[in-house]
Amino acid sequence: MLGKVRGKQISRCVPDYVLFDLETTGISCNYDEVIEISAVKVRKGRIVEEFSELVNPGRKIPREASMVNNISDKMVAGAPPFEEVLPHFLAFIGNDILAGHNIHSFDMKFLYRDCEKYFGQTLTNDYIDTLRIAKLVFPDWRHRRLGDLAEHYGISTAGAHRALSDCRMNQQVLELMAKELKASGAEQRGSDEKICPECGQLMKRRNGRFGEFWGCMGYPNCRHTENI
Repeated sequence: MLGKVRGKQISRCVPDYVLFDLETTGISCNYDEVIEISAVKVRKGRIVEEFSELVNPGRKIPREASMVNNISDKMVAGAPPFEEVLPHFLAFIGNDILAGHNIHSFDMKFLYRDCEKYFGQTLTNDYIDTLRIAKLVFPDWRHRRLGDLAEHYGISTAGAHRALSDCRMNQQVLELMAKELKASGAEQRGSDEKICPECGQLMKRRNGRFGEFWGCMGYPNCRHTENI
């Protein structure tokens, strides 16, 4: 939903959520545009509804992007602009917690930008980044790409890099990681951590002159702190 304050990243798994994915013309939220948005609505760990729309970005799709997501200019020629698609997506997600892979650093930035651009308000839904969950479950892994996680769990990666296929794949991955998280106790340890709203790194409880506080682990590059 829309409001004045952006939602927060959370590090716990929930039974009900909407998992989404974007395909774009490139990797910059300053210059690039959304060309596909898909989502799956999950209730008690099962997909109950799906949403998927191609989007006309109003510009040519770079060849490099098309090679990754297999979306061509011809495919989006008759599609509506994101200004028309975004309200339907917002109606689909409602007040649900959002989820997705690497959305903290990528997808959420596009949604924040365009909600603020078209509606003058921001997206207030809290969200789960499955990359962050993967870091809790697989702390020793060097790479935690969605495809790596899917292959680890024996989930098909057919159709990867199309938004709806990635949503279905990621939903299965998240449910399996949630079970591991709960069994290992990592979820409880995660409750002693927060995500820095400025740089996206972990925050830890620390002891200071005036008692406990949250301190960003990105110090000294990031000096964000919060009172407990």
